[in-house]
Amino acid sequence: MSNIDQPILISFKLCPFVQRSVITLLHKNVDYTIEYINLSKKPDWFLNISPLGKVPLLRVGDEVLFESAVINEYLDEIYGKSLLPKDPLNKAKHRAWIEFSSSLNNAQHQLTQARREQTFRQIQLDLAKKLSTLEQQVDAHGFFAGKAFSLVDSAFAPFLMRSQILADETGEDSLEDFKKLSKWRDNILTLDEVKNSVVEDFEDLYIEAFYERNGYLVDLAN
Repeated sequence: MSNIDQPILISFKLCPFVQRSVITLLHKNVDYTIEYINLSKKPDWFLNISPLGKVPLLRVGDEVLFESAVINEYLDEIYGKSLLPKDPLNKAKHRAWIEFSSSLNNAQHQLTQARREQTFRQIQLDLAKKLSTLEQQVDAHGFFAGKAFSLVDSAFAPFLMRSQILADETGEDSLEDFKKLSKWRDNILTLDEVKNSVVEDFEDLYIEAFYERNGYLVDLAN
């Protein structure tokens, strides 16, 4: 494939949604380019091609795709063996859980922003309810659906990675009471495509970002 046809991902360094696509590309050994922008000062060229003004975007030649789940399904269809089931019903179920993963990313982000303990604990409780539902769906073999990596695994990996960082930094582990989810996280975080899906100083940048928000998490970490 020529250089001009290589997919180009546009993101910022802490975006969990573009990380999904990076994981998929790395898993499938696809050459790609990634460009980072500053979300606090979005360049005009980005605003001109982003219908929602959000990342990630995927540039394919002169075409632009937006929305991370759509981008990841496109990559999955174009490159190598599909990471979704062939059966239409099972495929739809996987897509539904991919959508569910976005709610976990959002709740996790809210945790890092909450300033009052009461707010933090309420978000934590709502997150635990979602995790309890997910615990019933995850296979016990280390991946979402058995012993093989799927597009659902790439969708949840950013949440799982950040949950481990937060647990290490604050002592508050959102997966503490969920054995299958904890096993899933342990397995996912050993994969090269997950470890290499973020910038080298990602952990420092992520911790620095929630310290800058000066929320309740900072009190737990101190």
